[in-house]
Amino acid sequence: MKKLKEYGIITIGVALVVVAFEFFFFPNKIASGGVSGLALVINNILGFDTGLVMIVCNVILFILAFTLIGGNFGIKSMYAAFALSFALAILEKVYTPIAFTNNLMLASIFGSVLLALGTAIMLTQDATTGGTSIIAKILNKYLNIDFGKSLLISDSVVVLLAMYTFGTELALFGLLSIYLTGNLIDKFIDGLNVSKQVMVFTEHEKLISDFIINDIDKGCTVFYGKGGYTGNENCVILTILKRGQFIKLKQFMSINDPEAFITVNETSEVLGKGFKSLDN
Repeated sequence: MKKLKEYGIITIGVALVVVAFEFFFFPNKIASGGVSGLALVINNILGFDTGLVMIVCNVILFILAFTLIGGNFGIKSMYAAFALSFALAILEKVYTPIAFTNNLMLASIFGSVLLALGTAIMLTQDATTGGTSIIAKILNKYLNIDFGKSLLISDSVVVLLAMYTFGTELALFGLLSIYLTGNLIDKFIDGLNVSKQVMVFTEHEKLISDFIINDIDKGCTVFYGKGGYTGNENCVILTILKRGQFIKLKQFMSINDPEAFITVNETSEVLGKGFKSLDN
């Protein structure tokens, strides 16, 4: 069931990226870097479907990855990459996408937002769409160039090809899209991963901790202390919860321990058991 949920979330991310490409970038000839930008250039020069070109490029890139890097991209990334390519290929065969807007600035902005959101959703499930990130990893390993710089180099080559094919203005919009997407991905990931660090000051340790463990299905840590003002012995329960889980705890506390004192802080990343693996 967990795997099904993960792949369902990845599929949602892929769908958002498809909308970004087919209804904002491709109809307006905006090459936003990556394999998609290269596919758009080849489509314009040779007339091949962008989806088909992306499938061929991804096959070649994943073969290179397994040969030169060791293929540590995982099944999820392969699923995301080929699901995106096949979705684009099928869509272009059965339907001719029309741009939602012909305003290049609006297309760049809204396309970048959808692309970044879809990519961020996939990254929360440890999946990527391969593409130029594979080239960047190869450059990083064999030429000892930082990954970020390697990615910039590979995307810049695509933009230069776009400049030669579509002209300077469209290439500049492609560069704008690359910049916006890169910045928005980090912001979306922080938003999607947000959790709440909750500290409960209470005299009913077992009642609260049992509810967190058994009903919310989360762990907690208990600290013992004494109130500086009252001198009464109490405990502090520390736990990390998602938004919905915190609402559930707050409702329980309002009924069963209304005198408790609670502090809440938002945290953008939580690693360890019950959350994201430390290996990622």
